[in-house]
Amino acid sequence: MRLTDHKLQLSYKRILKEFLEEQSEESLYEAQKISKFLLEQQISPEEFVSIHFKLLTELLPTIDKKVKDSFDLLLEVMMGYGLAYQEHQILRNRQQELELEIDVAASMQQTLMPQEKPKAHFLDIGVVSVPAKKMSGDYYHYVHDDNRGLGMAIADIIGKGVPAALCMSMIKYAMDSLPSEQQLEPSVLLGNLNRVVEQNVDDSMFITMMYGYYNRTTSDFHYSGAGHEPGFFYNEKEDSFEELRAKGLVLGVSRKTTYREYIRHLEIGDFVVLLSDGVTECRIGDEFIEREEITNLIRKYMHLSAQEMVDHVYEELMKLQDFTLRDDFTLIILRRKV
Repeated sequence: MRLTDHKLQLSYKRILKEFLEEQSEESLYEAQKISKFLLEQQISPEEFVSIHFKLLTELLPTIDKKVKDSFDLLLEVMMGYGLAYQEHQILRNRQQELELEIDVAASMQQTLMPQEKPKAHFLDIGVVSVPAKKMSGDYYHYVHDDNRGLGMAIADIIGKGVPAALCMSMIKYAMDSLPSEQQLEPSVLLGNLNRVVEQNVDDSMFITMMYGYYNRTTSDFHYSGAGHEPGFFYNEKEDSFEELRAKGLVLGVSRKTTYREYIRHLEIGDFVVLLSDGVTECRIGDEFIEREEITNLIRKYMHLSAQEMVDHVYEELMKLQDFTLRDDFTLIILRRKV
């Protein structure tokens, strides 16, 4: 017998004796402490039932035979319960470990995301990026050179959790390590990222991306896409929205993929909208909202700053979905100021 078992039996025998004689509240309180001890020492329910039966027969040697026999049934029940309880504890521990890993990965994701939006005096910028759960599959990143312009990337990693966080870190450092001249050319940047992803990411994961660069000298927005959700271009003079489509294969499928570059000229007041599919796949009941509804919401608030625009659109779409996000939500607006 383990020393802990001997101490347990002595202690529990005293508590049991006092309770049988007095039915005191103090005995019940001490019994609760025994429960904690059982968990700490990993003593199974059936073991403790056996201890209880042994001590009970010592204290009450004349106990009825039927009562004694009933303990055989109780032992069988406790054996099954004990096994189920152990499995539950194992699953619970694994769940806690997984949640801890997710918390660590979510924290890592936050360090990868821009800590503040870029401040460019030539552009009015609005950004809202909200994960549907702890981990996000959406990612955005910017390259800022006040003398030449600003580059903005938005990506959607098909696959969540820790792998997505690791993938984000790879994309960020791959973008940051590119020569500044390549950061000015969206088609070249996506081509380089595609080779990095193809070499380092599992075939089961896919990354869509759109990258655009606003050249402040020419006021042109150069952009390329890798299978990403089309954005919008707003022409203030014509008061019209057009889809910002950029054909291109998702990153990592083929090393030889090349990406076409598109150009939109921005006059003062014109703006570009970049978004993830969590915006276009917002639902009202069982129906996805139409893309036109998104532009109508943007139009409703475009007298405000770019940040206020994206904030209001997000709030309106949240209300329509009863404040429940079904997918990660990222919405970015870049409006020419000067």
